[in-house]
Amino acid sequence: MAQGQESAAFPTLPRAVVNAKLVVLIRTGAVMLGVFLSGFVLREPAPYELYMAGLIAVWSLFGLRLSRHVMPLLVLLVVFNIGGLISMSQLPELGDIPLYLAVSLFLALTAVFFAAIVEAYPDLLPLIFRPWIAAAVVTAFAGILGYFNAFPGAEIFTRYGRASGVFEDPNVFGPFLTLPAIFLLHRMMTGAPRAAFLAIPAFLVILFGLFLSFSRGAWGLFLASAVMLTLALFIHNRRGAVRLRIAGMSLAAFAIITLTLLVALQIPAVADLFSERARLVQEYDAARLGRFARHLIGFAMAAEHPLGIGPLQFGKLYGEDTHNIWLKALLDYSWLGFAAWLTLMVWTVAAGFRIIFRARSWQPFLLCTYVTFLGHIALGTVIDTDHWRHFYMLLGLLWGMMALEQRHQTAARHVTF
Repeated sequence: MAQGQESAAFPTLPRAVVNAKLVVLIRTGAVMLGVFLSGFVLREPAPYELYMAGLIAVWSLFGLRLSRHVMPLLVLLVVFNIGGLISMSQLPELGDIPLYLAVSLFLALTAVFFAAIVEAYPDLLPLIFRPWIAAAVVTAFAGILGYFNAFPGAEIFTRYGRASGVFEDPNVFGPFLTLPAIFLLHRMMTGAPRAAFLAIPAFLVILFGLFLSFSRGAWGLFLASAVMLTLALFIHNRRGAVRLRIAGMSLAAFAIITLTLLVALQIPAVADLFSERARLVQEYDAARLGRFARHLIGFAMAAEHPLGIGPLQFGKLYGEDTHNIWLKALLDYSWLGFAAWLTLMVWTVAAGFRIIFRARSWQPFLLCTYVTFLGHIALGTVIDTDHWRHFYMLLGLLWGMMALEQRHQTAARHVTF
C-alpha cells in the first residue's frame, strides 16, 4: 500500500490533540490517586499528605486558578489559621505546635484545591467519587478482615478491639466511609436497575466495615445522612412512580441493613461489643470530668481567654481533648478563628441548601456531599473533626459545586440579555 493510501486508511491525530488528551489523562489520574490515598492514614505523615503537597504545588505552577467564587473559602480558612497563630502566641514553649498548625493550613489548602479544580473541571466530579468509593471498599474490607483476625498480623487493621481499616482511629475510619455509602445508596434508589444492582456489593462491604468500627458517631452520621438523603429525594421528585421507587428502595435498603445487623449479632464478640457501644451515654461521657463536663469547663475557659490557650493545651490540662470542634476552635484558634469557622460553616450550609434541588448535572454529587457534610457538622459537637482529611475534601467539593452554580447563573444571565 502506498504511503498516501496508508495515511488515508489510518489517519493520525494532530499532535496538539494528542497532547491535550495526554494532559487530561494525567490530570484525571493525578486527582483520582490523591482521593484514593485519602483512605490510607495508618501512620502520619500519611502518603496522602506527601502526595497532595506535591500535587498542589505542581498544579499551582501549571494553571491552578482561584476564582472570586472560591476566594471566600480561602480567606476564611486563612483567618481561621491566623487565629491558631494568635493562640500559639500564648505559649511560652512551642514544642510541636508549629507542625500542628502547619497541618491545619495544609488541610485548608486541600479544601481550596478541590474547590478550584471542581469549578474548573466539573467532569472530574464522578472521577473523584469513584476512587473515594474504591478506597472505602478497600479500607472497609481491611477492617473486616482485621476484626475477625482473618490472617496473622491482621490486627493492624483494628484499634481497641474495633475495626479501623487503614486508619489510626475507628472514629475517623467510620465517618470516612459515610459519603461513599450515601452515594451508593443514592444510586440504589435512583439509578438504572443495573447500576443499582451493581452498587449493592460495595454498599454492603462499606456498611459492614462502618458497623464494625463500633463508632456511635459514625453510626449516627450514616443514619442521619441516609434519612436526609431519602427525604430530599422524596421532596425533589414529584412523580408518583419515582416516589414509589424511592420508598421501595428505602425499605429494601433498610431490610438489607437489618439483615446484616442480625447476622452480625449472632457472633458473640460482636453482640457483646455492640451492646456496650450502643448505649447513648457512656461512662466516660457523663463522669465527673467526662466529655460533657469538659465541654462546660472548656466554654467557661474560652470566655476568659479571647486569644485562646494554645493548640492542644486543653488535653494536657484535663487528660482528654475537647471532643467538640466549636470548643476546639475557641481554645486552639482564638475567638478570631472561631468567628471564621462559624462563618464558614453557616455560609456553606446556607449557600448549599439554596441549590441542592436545582436540576444540574452535578446535583446527585451535591446532594450526597451536602447531607454528609451536615452530618459531620452535627458530629463535630461530640468529637474533634479538626484534622479529618476527608472533612476538608467535603468542604472543598461543596464550594466547588457552589462555584459551578454561580458560573451557571452568570452564563444564563448573559444568554438572557
